[in-house]
Amino acid sequence: MTNSELHPFEKLIPELIMDAIEVHGFECDGRVFALNSYENRVYQIGVEDSQKSIIAKFYRPNRWSLEQIQEEHDFCFELAEHEIPTITPIKNTNGESLHRYEGFYFALFAKVGGYTPELDHKDNLQIMARMLARLHNIGEKKLFKHRPKLDIQTFGRDSVEFISNEFIPFEHKSSYDSVTKQLLEIMESRLQNAHNIRVHGDLHIGNILMRDDIPFLVDFDDTRLAPAIQDIWMLLSGEPQEQKVQLHKIIQAYSEFRDFPHHEISMIETLRTLRMLHHCAWLARRWDDPAFETAFPWFDENSYWLQHIQDLRNQLDALQQNNGTQ
Repeated sequence: MTNSELHPFEKLIPELIMDAIEVHGFECDGRVFALNSYENRVYQIGVEDSQKSIIAKFYRPNRWSLEQIQEEHDFCFELAEHEIPTITPIKNTNGESLHRYEGFYFALFAKVGGYTPELDHKDNLQIMARMLARLHNIGEKKLFKHRPKLDIQTFGRDSVEFISNEFIPFEHKSSYDSVTKQLLEIMESRLQNAHNIRVHGDLHIGNILMRDDIPFLVDFDDTRLAPAIQDIWMLLSGEPQEQKVQLHKIIQAYSEFRDFPHHEISMIETLRTLRMLHHCAWLARRWDDPAFETAFPWFDENSYWLQHIQDLRNQLDALQQNNGTQ
């Protein structure tokens, strides 16, 4: 394979990574460990004369522009300034947090220890809800100028079009097209009156780091304009009755700092469906990245598509039962 045929991330050899870091004043000791990341590449790097390592995040080429990544960083700094526990990039002596080396945008972070929280333990769910209310108070102060919003077009129609035309096996195309057509039709008006603010955007449990009983938010790579409920619904888990109890706890705690957007509860199933469609298309669009085929070997198996289509049918039932109300 020639250099021109290599996936861009395959050019990230340890020597290049350390060279990029040392340009910014860190003397690497030769230890470079790849961390669990697929969309971008993240490394833990040992530093001479220091017991602590630093974290380097190399952004996927051609996904975000310089302006979009800088808005991500600026939002994180804004949150931290208002004492929202957020893992922020390191600024250099010039006050810059975003760097470029050999065609890659990258950022450096201090290594922060912690663990994935159990949201059903003690009052962790309420702690998260209070923090999200404060985050959303800041998030609505102004809009992103460069980062996108979560909408039916990009997460729904574009995802479906790519899967249908470029990826899904022929024997499943008819079933997929049928259910997604119905889904898109029923979701068309569900987000029209959404009050979009700056949100984390991808707040699953893996993007929360518990440290000294305080939840820190990490990985704002998908921060965008979206309804506040986008940061809330992924905290819910279990059976419907369990989720109702969890949502009640969230509403009570969230309301201590901000009016809870009750009208957005009816958007949850739409947002869940869009996430499913977008995630499938995300995997398909990244299939030329060797890391994805290794990490998700089941993606091009027949059983995956059967289950995915069934899951979409279940979502269609949920949306029809929901009918835009709660």
